[in-house]
Amino acid sequence: MIDMFAFLLVFISALIGTVVVVSAYSLGVRLLTLSGRTPIVTPAEFTDAITVVTPAEIRQAEKRAAKAAKKSPLSEGQKRAALIGAWGCFALSAFAVIFGIYLIVGEHVIKLLT
Repeated sequence: MIDMFAFLLVFISALIGTVVVVSAYSLGVRLLTLSGRTPIVTPAEFTDAITVVTPAEIRQAEKRAAKAAKKSPLSEGQKRAALIGAWGCFALSAFAVIFGIYLIVGEHVIKLLT
């Protein structure tokens, strides 16, 4: 017989863990952008890609990001606080993922090492 309470507990825990990881990471990206450090990722080139981004379009996107960073109404102290908050959010997200992995395999690894 399936213990439905245990099943529900695992489901809710997984849902809460997912919300924490995704929220922390997305807030970190938002704070990183507020601090003036817009993350620009150049698209990967695939041989069968539908859309090809030219180097001129990449330079144009980088210019727009630099222009947006200069327009920021935040003071240097606020930008620094946003940057520290961003790295804190990334650390929280990484810690939650590592803790989840530990919960899954931690006991087995400890038994193997002892």
